[in-house]
Amino acid sequence: MGTRKVVRDTETGQFVEPGEAKKRPKSTVTETINTPSKKKKKTQ
Repeated sequence: MGTRKVVRDTETGQFVEPGEAKKRPKSTVTETINTPSKKKKKTQ
């Protein structure tokens, strides 16, 4: 299981670019979310 970081606007909840978050640090939040691992298909 891996993780990735996403950046959201605190007012609208929409995803924004990390560069935009650096410009407006008071109105954005960086979240770390877990990404599910890829499951292998069973072979018969």
